[in-house]
Amino acid sequence: MYVPKESQPKQGGGTQGKTKDGQRKIVAQNKKARHDYAIIDVYEAGIVLTGTEVKSLRQGRASLADGFVQIDGNEAWLHNAHIPEYTQGSWTNHSARRKRKLLLHREEIDKLASKSEETGHTIVPLVLYFKDGRAKAEIALARGKKEYDKRQTLREKQDRRESDRVIAAVKRQERGQVRGQ
Repeated sequence: MYVPKESQPKQGGGTQGKTKDGQRKIVAQNKKARHDYAIIDVYEAGIVLTGTEVKSLRQGRASLADGFVQIDGNEAWLHNAHIPEYTQGSWTNHSARRKRKLLLHREEIDKLASKSEETGHTIVPLVLYFKDGRAKAEIALARGKKEYDKRQTLREKQDRRESDRVIAAVKRQERGQVRGQ
């Protein structure tokens, strides 16, 4: 039987260790940002990195805990993101907390600059990841939460978790009754 070449299975691995198109390989997340800030708008930005920074990121070593984004001279800069030195690097190693340029469209930079100048607004990094082999950062325009907002968010999260627990227990009980009949 003849099978067209397009429908034949491909030979060899080829995709070992790589993500599929459009998927993200997450390196670092800033979970504290979602707790401390109300996220208004999210943007994806490329990052200008040196070779040893990319190698360090590929090892999964980075932290965005103290990071923030600043618009300076019509350019976006990522400050205080910690990418540790590459262990096998030589004199070409980078400094761990240097500022890194973010690649955004002009309209996005202008919009972020005008919105971040408003009282209470800031730009925070949320995620560092690789997409199609390129390092990207997900940044967000955010407004700081008050203490009572944080407590309310935690309360809602606990309520949701408790209701999920009850629903799961009821489903387990129903499955047990069905099997017992």
